[in-house]
Amino acid sequence: MIDVYLLSGFLGSGKTSLLVNLVDQVKESGRQPAVLMNEFGELNIDSQIVEEAGEVPLKELLNGCICCTGAESTEAQLQGLLADYPEIDVLFIETTGAAHPVEALDAVYSPLFAEKLDVKGIVTVVDAKRWIDRDKLSPRIQSLFLEQVRHAHFMVLNKTDLLTDTQLAFVTMQVTQFNSYAPLVQTVNAKVDFSYVEKMVNVAVPKQPVSTGGGLPLASKVLSFDTPINQEHFEDWVRTLPDSVYRMKGYIQLEGSRYSHLFQYAYGMVNWIPEYMQIPSKLVIIGEQLTDIEYKPKN
Repeated sequence: MIDVYLLSGFLGSGKTSLLVNLVDQVKESGRQPAVLMNEFGELNIDSQIVEEAGEVPLKELLNGCICCTGAESTEAQLQGLLADYPEIDVLFIETTGAAHPVEALDAVYSPLFAEKLDVKGIVTVVDAKRWIDRDKLSPRIQSLFLEQVRHAHFMVLNKTDLLTDTQLAFVTMQVTQFNSYAPLVQTVNAKVDFSYVEKMVNVAVPKQPVSTGGGLPLASKVLSFDTPINQEHFEDWVRTLPDSVYRMKGYIQLEGSRYSHLFQYAYGMVNWIPEYMQIPSKLVIIGEQLTDIEYKPKN
């Protein structure tokens, strides 16, 4: 399986600098990195920086978002990477600074890739200077900024050279209190040892046969179905799920239907889209505290 790291963080925090640093380190270790980049505009400025690193498989999404609205484009780009570069060992996905990490992971946790991609977690770059000035952001943007920190599995506190020692100690304390689970490293120009990121994430993620990210603030779980599912019974089960389930999607064979259906769930709403082909029935669940969530077909 290909190790996947999703790079999150607010606009201008230093994600691209982190990405270039990590790509170089993976190459030096003898492994093959690849990159999927999301740019909030029509010009691929950041991806040009990555291309200058040389010989790195790269796909990009322009003027869109790696989230629910751009999931199909994301899946297409991922399929292209996997088909064109079967030698990939590590995949870095850099989201736009305007992306919510839950929605970004949603597009990556496709049932099509459930057995190919090992999502290690979210590495969030926290702009230390902006953290101090975050109250100047609009309430909606400030909420996004904090959500990116809250859902991190590993935090890079960047631009620490712009703070005094007292400010740095204060910001570090606040950020770790806001997300007490994720390890944090202080950086300048987002320089961090990738082997340390790997070590800390791997220690934090116990391996389970049906779960990725178990025990982390945000986890996923894959359910497989061997027989067609009763739609009414399935939707009754969905309504019993806790609020800690944020998102579900998958391909499901329904009783009485010749082909599979694409099932999507978000914010309590369900959606079925008929497909015109047979696809293995798998459901990806994204949320928290997913260990005990199972579906039992109607007898």
